[in-house]
Amino acid sequence: MKEFSGATILTATDKDFEVGTLIVEDGKIKGVSAINEGANSLPYRGKVITPGFIDAHCHIGVYEESIQDEGDDVNEMTEPVTPDVRAIDGIYHEDPAFSESYLGGLTTFCVAPGSGNVVGGQICLIKNRNDLPDKMLYKEYIGMKVALGENPKRIYGSQKKKPMTRMGIAALLRETLVKAENYRDKKDKEKNLAMEAMVKVLEGEVPLRAHAHRADDILTAVRIAKEFGVKLVIEHCTEGDRILPALKEANVPCIVGPSFTSRSKYELRYRNYGTTKALNDAGILTAIMTDHPVIPTRELRVCAIAAIREGLEPKDALKMITINPAKILNVDSEIGSLEAGKSADFAVWSGDPFDARTYVEELYVDGVLVYKK
Repeated sequence: MKEFSGATILTATDKDFEVGTLIVEDGKIKGVSAINEGANSLPYRGKVITPGFIDAHCHIGVYEESIQDEGDDVNEMTEPVTPDVRAIDGIYHEDPAFSESYLGGLTTFCVAPGSGNVVGGQICLIKNRNDLPDKMLYKEYIGMKVALGENPKRIYGSQKKKPMTRMGIAALLRETLVKAENYRDKKDKEKNLAMEAMVKVLEGEVPLRAHAHRADDILTAVRIAKEFGVKLVIEHCTEGDRILPALKEANVPCIVGPSFTSRSKYELRYRNYGTTKALNDAGILTAIMTDHPVIPTRELRVCAIAAIREGLEPKDALKMITINPAKILNVDSEIGSLEAGKSADFAVWSGDPFDARTYVEELYVDGVLVYKK
């Protein structure tokens, strides 16, 4: 058992502790409580402890930022529908971004295939354990990546292949879901890995995770999810602030970002730093992403700082990179906040984590020290 006493503890719940103690035992949080500021032994006085940060959408390990061709395993763009490919099979554990991300307080990554295909493949959740991929793996399959809009249009349209239009993208996605329905309902069947993965979507075990920047693409994703009765998460959601009532009515969680980019394509013309606040104010469950390597995942907190600058409350910003992504990923009973019984994934900061001068002093994953400054 180890105690971390004297720090300000930001739990990502409704209760923080100005001077508190965090007790860890066997990789779990045993307790969090306030303590007397005048206590004799307060080794973490002046420090701030937060939950480990969760990047809700990135490509770390499957899209290395410095090795362009050999390190690019993010898109299987040989055909537009590839639900059988799995992100975990493309992760290179020696991607230097993993060790660099310690400096940003990252303990968990949601790793997705890219957005070149209409159906891109299976998303996984890994922990920042500095180990082999199978040892880092936390949840093998937590969502099916699909993409609407400019990316699949550009890639397959240039080849004069379907889909060339947004209509074609929607048609292919519907067609894939119908095939999955037929596969599920057939009694005698030869096992098909692609359809097995899609059936989990139909059964509600995992959501569609829909890459959608523009309002019309977001609405198409909502429309198709409603038609087939499947769960949905909107990724990027650049124009989500322009259709707040529709998103609120659909009760769809949104993961916003990457914010620190140029408007490199038409879909990003309305990109702004206030989208997260607008969604949060509307009561929509919202998280912040880096889309690494578009933004290095270690800079996730800088994305949150930008949202704070636009009026988002720091407490809400912290939730958007801790408990909110945990809720969206359906692992909030295990990670995402500092509460008894949850995994001991946390960072010890030199001060306010949303002050750019602050740095990580210690980082723990499942109660194990993985980084010390």
